[in-house]
Amino acid sequence: MFTGIVEELGKIVALDGGRLRVKCSEVLSDVELGASIAVNGCCLTVVDWDIGSGHFEADVTEESFARTQLGDLKPGDPVNLERPVRLADRLGGHLVQGHVDAVGVIVEPAPDLKVKVADNLDRYLVEKGSVTVDGVSLTIVDPAHDGFTVAVIPHTSEVTTLGRKGPGDRVNIEVDVMAKYAEKLLAAERRT
Repeated sequence: MFTGIVEELGKIVALDGGRLRVKCSEVLSDVELGASIAVNGCCLTVVDWDIGSGHFEADVTEESFARTQLGDLKPGDPVNLERPVRLADRLGGHLVQGHVDAVGVIVEPAPDLKVKVADNLDRYLVEKGSVTVDGVSLTIVDPAHDGFTVAVIPHTSEVTTLGRKGPGDRVNIEVDVMAKYAEKLLAAERRT
């Protein structure tokens, strides 16, 4: 479980088949084999690392490539990184699983970031509700049937990839898991 508060910008070193190598520093401070690190909002498992050269490696499955924009990444590209939340941590964003629901497309860049998403996600997008864009917890300003708008403050633009994204760029979207649970519970209630 994550919070959507990005800890650092990493940089893609290599994407060789299904093995992703990311240059970073902060998220390596307590890394261990099997640790989870969210890369642009996608929860990946650390399979190798080297603190001396400042990188970790994770295997990316075909399923993850199909459901995320990780396959779009090239060496040198920046990525948002976050370690999982610990029970003693503050929850600065919202509950984020690191399970990407869809890939959206940027229509308008930050600060008034507008993202187009598949119609089947619109039921989870509500004014002042939470959404994750490339692993960044944001508050929806204006939901629409085909996407949403969020206000990105200058600090967030500077310390995440969102300030570097423009029209046509693909981004990972995770809707609020609480909305999905509420929908499932209500559907079960209607069937009884």
